[in-house]
Order: sequence, then structure tokens, then C-alpha cells
Amino acid sequence: MASSHGDAGALPVTRPRFLPNLAHLRFAPTLAALCLAIIVAIALFAPLIAPHDPIAMLPTQRLKPPSATYLLGTDAYGRDLLSRLLYGARVSLIVGLGVMVIAIAVGLPLGLLSGYFRTLDAILMRVMDGLMAIPSVLLAIAIVSLSGSSLTTVMVAITIPEVPRVVRLVRSVVLSARNEPYVEAAIAMGTRLPAILARHLMPNTYAPLIVQGTYICASAILTEAILSFLGAGIGTETPSWGNMISEGRMYFQLKPQLIFWPGLLLSVCILSVNLIGDAARDILDPRLKKRTGV
Repeated sequence: MASSHGDAGALPVTRPRFLPNLAHLRFAPTLAALCLAIIVAIALFAPLIAPHDPIAMLPTQRLKPPSATYLLGTDAYGRDLLSRLLYGARVSLIVGLGVMVIAIAVGLPLGLLSGYFRTLDAILMRVMDGLMAIPSVLLAIAIVSLSGSSLTTVMVAITIPEVPRVVRLVRSVVLSARNEPYVEAAIAMGTRLPAILARHLMPNTYAPLIVQGTYICASAILTEAILSFLGAGIGTETPSWGNMISEGRMYFQLKPQLIFWPGLLLSVCILSVNLIGDAARDILDPRLKKRTGV
């Protein structure tokens, strides 16, 4: 007969070693990853799932309400709103991921050198401080105005203000790690500089760079939307969420969906990237690993 207090001598249930411990996962980051995966899938398969040509103008179909033919209606030029939303995801993700990769690729070696060499640090930091003193949106507008509105120009204009943030982050990590015993031991053993930077100092930057990378990605997506809204971004014929919001503001009171849908997708995308970055920071934090036993 079973005891009313349970089996006191029963063995505890253990998790198989080949299964990861998912106790640290939370609902918000999981939902964010799901939303971002859907947005990425939309961007990849936009040509297959878009019901209409996103740039085809039909003046006779302008500002149509949602219907079986146009599920979300049309804009002021008679273009299908749903198709432009799907293709707009491509522009936002290309800009976000492209700016993140370029900023890290440029800022990482500069930050390593700046943190390791004192003389070079003084010069590089003054240059980075000068770039950070200029508002990123104004700098992007100036570059786009001089070079023309194209996807490449917008990405370069957004990347330049982000590089100093990466450089300063990597530099701070290197400054705190370069006096560690294992680094001093490598120097005493005559290890070459590239090996010291790549094997002993660079691994310390991976976790903070992941978090910083997600911030850069989200910031780039938002900056591109701001530039497009101000008319200084990608050409108006290109379907992007910023362009859609800019074009729909004149008809907001009559057709609020012209701004609601691109604004909603833009907000969900940026919030999802930030939540994933926060979750990655928590997982990669060594102190968190010790507390949770992951």
C-alpha cells in the first residue's frame, strides 16, 4: 500500500545527459525567436507568397479597402499593401544584418589593437570620439545626400556611427584582460602578437559582441526606417517599412492601416532582436552559468 506521504525512498528523476537544461529559457525570448523566424521566412519567400507585384502602380485601385483581391488594401498609388509588407522585411533584415556584420568586422580588429597598444589607443580613441560626437541620423542624412539614395549608401551611412561603439566595447574588454596571468604568461613565453590577440584576448569579446551586435542590428533597422520616413533613405519605389510609413502618413486619418501594419512589423522585429540579445547575454554570462548550474 502506498504511503500517504509519498515514496520517501524513491530515486530523484534526473535529466539525460544528452538533453540540454531548458529551465533557464523564458517565454519572452522564445516568442521573440519565433516572431523573428517568421519575419526571416517572410523575407526569404516573399517572391513566392506575395500575391501582387509590390511596385506595380494601378491608379484605378488606389486606397482600396481590404478585400479578397487585396487582403490588406492598397496604398495611394494602387500598390498592394500586403506585397509591399512582405518585400519590406527583406530591406530591413538586409540593412540590420549587413550593418551588424560590417560594424563588427571593422570595429573588432581596431578595438583589439587599441586596447593592446597604448600609443595607438590615444589616436584611435580621439577619432572614435569625434565620430560619436556627430548624431548618427544627421551623419547618415549627410552621406546619403552626397552619395545618393541606394541600399549600399544607406548601409554605409548607418555603419559609420556604429563602428566606434564596437571599438570602445572591444577596447574595454581587452584593457581588463591584457593584465591577466594567462596573457602575461603568453607574452613571457614569446608568443607572437597575432596569436595573443586571436587566442587569448579575442575570445573574451564574443559574449559582449553578441549582445552589442543585436543592438546594432535593431538600431540599424530603426535608423533605416527613420531615414526613409524623412525621405533620405532608400528610393521611394523600393518597398520598405519606412517608405510605407512615410507615404501613408498623409492618409492616416482615412486609412490608418497604411501606417499600422508596417509600424507593427517594424516594432515586432526590433523588439524581437533586442529580446534575443538579452537572452543570449544571460546564457553566455559565466556568472549566470555558475548560479544556474547550466
